[in-house]
Amino acid sequence: MILPHGVLFRGGAEGVIRKRILQQGVIKGIIGLPANLFYGTGIPACIIVLDKEHAAARKGLFMIDASKGYIKDGNKNRLRAQDIHKIVDTFNKQIETAKYARLVPLAEIETNDFNLNLPRYIDSSDAEDLQDIAAHLKGGIPNRDIDGLDAYWQVFPAVRRELFIDGDRTGYSLLKVDAAQIKTAIFAHPEFTAFNRQVTQLFADWKASNTPLLTGIQPGDRPKALIDALSENLLETFRTVPLIDAYDVYQHLLDYWNETMQDDVYQLSHEGWQAVLDGKANTDLIPAQLLVARYFSAERQAIEQMEADREAISRQMEEMDEEQGGEDGLLAEGKTDKGKLSAKSVKDRLKTIKNDKEAAEEQAALEAYLALIEQESAAAKKVKEAQKALDAQVIRKYAQLSEAEIKTLVVDDKWLAALATSVQSELDRVSQALTGRIKQLAERYATPLPKLTEELENLASRVDEHLKKMGFVWN
Repeated sequence: MILPHGVLFRGGAEGVIRKRILQQGVIKGIIGLPANLFYGTGIPACIIVLDKEHAAARKGLFMIDASKGYIKDGNKNRLRAQDIHKIVDTFNKQIETAKYARLVPLAEIETNDFNLNLPRYIDSSDAEDLQDIAAHLKGGIPNRDIDGLDAYWQVFPAVRRELFIDGDRTGYSLLKVDAAQIKTAIFAHPEFTAFNRQVTQLFADWKASNTPLLTGIQPGDRPKALIDALSENLLETFRTVPLIDAYDVYQHLLDYWNETMQDDVYQLSHEGWQAVLDGKANTDLIPAQLLVARYFSAERQAIEQMEADREAISRQMEEMDEEQGGEDGLLAEGKTDKGKLSAKSVKDRLKTIKNDKEAAEEQAALEAYLALIEQESAAAKKVKEAQKALDAQVIRKYAQLSEAEIKTLVVDDKWLAALATSVQSELDRVSQALTGRIKQLAERYATPLPKLTEELENLASRVDEHLKKMGFVWN
């Protein structure tokens, strides 16, 4: 049953009815949802879970505050797959989680006059980032703030010792490394690299155990059953990993499934592993860049070098135009009415000054620029021809691919490579969050008030001296 959240904390007759229902034990739990989920109302709703089984023995309500688990979708909020899965898992398994879910005894509810307003029982608010006046006055980073990163220090205890030393007074520490080197110190530390390897290995293990499922897709298979198996296994694989939310990893897979993988699997379940469909390269399943990366990397590198050479010529032209294309520059008269230097406009100007002996310097500059235009044109033509030849090779390759090669391209190079990047983004998030918070604390307390006062006095004194030299007296 879904109700507006306000129903839970009304008084009067509703309060009496609610008391009787609670004492009967019919309500098993309450799940608070985000605001602005439903059209026509922006207020948050809640789910009331009713269960008569074992009602008489029920001594509490399981409450979940899921109000922060959502994504913006236009002008409304939307529950993601990970949000729904987390709610279901937490409720079914009765998992108590700080700031999210707990089993509330009926006795505690009774002390609140049977008011079921969730914030009375679950404090889901973020901790306030308090400023430390003593640290601003005397310097140092409060240990309280450093201790607030305890979840990281549980995994990286030596990193804390690498970054901080005790200050000159109790309760405060000093940063051992320069603020600009915090990220490097964390990334290079053996504990962090070991954590990185651990997570990477977990994904490798999941990949190894699920690759047969992916390569074994056949016509007639049910895509929904496949993604259910893959996602549940991925969730369980990462459930116990510290610092990384397994539901975030789970959501990465579901997002990729919705964006790309779902269409691929449905095609495979109908057509099988086909590189050519209806006489055309199956670029939806196997994008051309995958073939280029695996089979034509040398050709791609050669084209990239040609493009780099062409860009180098273009830069020379830009520099020459900047230096000599101004109003009185040697190239000024060779421009079009729109102020551009083209092959035609340069040639026309050269014809005009062909017999002008006093224009020798301008003629040399124009000829040099014309030579660059011709070089760039030849380089661009070379790139175009090489790209056209590569495209033809790729198209021919589609028809030559074996089923095993198709599976390697799709499963390894496309699907699993994308998911590996997503898992790496979670590792990056962990390191960036830790680095960002430490830098924030270091910058916040970098300059204590006495030093700021001293710097201000020095600057004021210098200003007074300058004013006196100019004949002014300040105050």
